[in-house]
Amino acid sequence: MSELSINTTQNVRINFKAASVGERMWASLLDLLIKVAYVIAVAYVFFYLLGVDRLVGSMKDMWSRIAIIILFFFPVMIYSVALESIFEGQTIGKKLVKIKVVKIDGYQAGFGDYLIRWLFRIVENNMLGGLIGLVAMIVNSKTQRMGDVAAGTAVITLKNNISIDHTILEEIGEAYVPIYPLVIKLSDNDMRIIKETFLVAENKNDFETIDKLTKKIESVTGIKNQSGFQIDFIKTILKDYNFYTQNM
Repeated sequence: MSELSINTTQNVRINFKAASVGERMWASLLDLLIKVAYVIAVAYVFFYLLGVDRLVGSMKDMWSRIAIIILFFFPVMIYSVALESIFEGQTIGKKLVKIKVVKIDGYQAGFGDYLIRWLFRIVENNMLGGLIGLVAMIVNSKTQRMGDVAAGTAVITLKNNISIDHTILEEIGEAYVPIYPLVIKLSDNDMRIIKETFLVAENKNDFETIDKLTKKIESVTGIKNQSGFQIDFIKTILKDYNFYTQNM
């Protein structure tokens, strides 16, 4: 399993483990089984029980017949791009195997990225029995297939041992009183980057980075540091975010 380094917008390097070829194939197999189950269910209910196949067969226009068939099986066609967009980089198979699509620049992948991966999958998985996609992952050090390279994405494993210090979560007591309500202007991804940057800078006594991070938070949210101490300010920001998001 290869190491995958992602440089965030704050120039902090975060190390992940790239999903292995085996994990990606296992996730793809689970997704395939789900799609096959859907096709069997649709064929049985609509074409066997309800006799839709007879209706389709009675149509004289070939394009109308094709349109109806595509309508029924359209969810299978857009399965990966739709679920990855909804579940932020995961299909059901990826969730079960605990792998996820991420951008290699530290940003959250978006619909356009998932769409590019989906378009390339049509070629990679359907030509030569999927051999093209398999070879691409094997020869790539980050197990990226061509769609990942084109979209600037990679698939990582979520099976690492993660403590609370590696997440956006902060331990807060029941009696905790937040100070900065405007912190909700930030997103989970913003907070992840802030926390990773802060922990690295604090560990290295990099006060210049902490100063820049403080000013960036203030400029984006409109919050003013009331404590006077930048380290305390950032720690409060992390706790406040968790307070408000847990109680929204």
